[in-house]
Amino acid sequence: MQRPFSQACENNKTAILAVLKNHFMQIDSVLEVGSGTGQHAVFFAQQLPHLQWQPADQAEYLDGIKAWHSWAKLPNLQVPLTLNVNLPWPVSATPAIFSANTVHIMSWAEVEKFFAAINNVLMPGGVFCLYGPFNYAGEYTSASNANFDQWLKSRNPLSGIRDFEAIHNLALQSGLSLLEDYAMPANNRCLVWAKTS
Repeated sequence: MQRPFSQACENNKTAILAVLKNHFMQIDSVLEVGSGTGQHAVFFAQQLPHLQWQPADQAEYLDGIKAWHSWAKLPNLQVPLTLNVNLPWPVSATPAIFSANTVHIMSWAEVEKFFAAINNVLMPGGVFCLYGPFNYAGEYTSASNANFDQWLKSRNPLSGIRDFEAIHNLALQSGLSLLEDYAMPANNRCLVWAKTS
């Protein structure tokens, strides 16, 4: 199978890596929820050789991720797992979770299930890093994000850019404490929480 390609992944990977280097250097394994094309998994596994990178996504994306996995041949890149937020997760515990451009694709009910599962599998002291666009105080941070939100909802009315405050409230309910809220290129953010309880 030809490897799938996302230009957005190429554009944002270096900025995200800088965040991961701040928070994942003392961690030995990471579960990536929503690996998409698989590009991030390969790049981050290459750049962070001290940790085992575990990609995971819905079944329909696994062939593309496996194509990247086979091409990269990295000793610290695991075979992707099937993960659907509506079903039990394929891992019982992990010291870190990374997810990019997922919560605006899911329905809100799925976002709630996502955070409930994080509460179950993220180990005490573990780190959760979430990348994507967010609104603040109910307001878009840019005209491009407003247009993107309209496009998302035209495809699926249950999707859309989420309010930071609503996401952070779910994080608090899941025993997470906000460590950082990084401004990223293209009007995105990188939110980092730690599991405190």
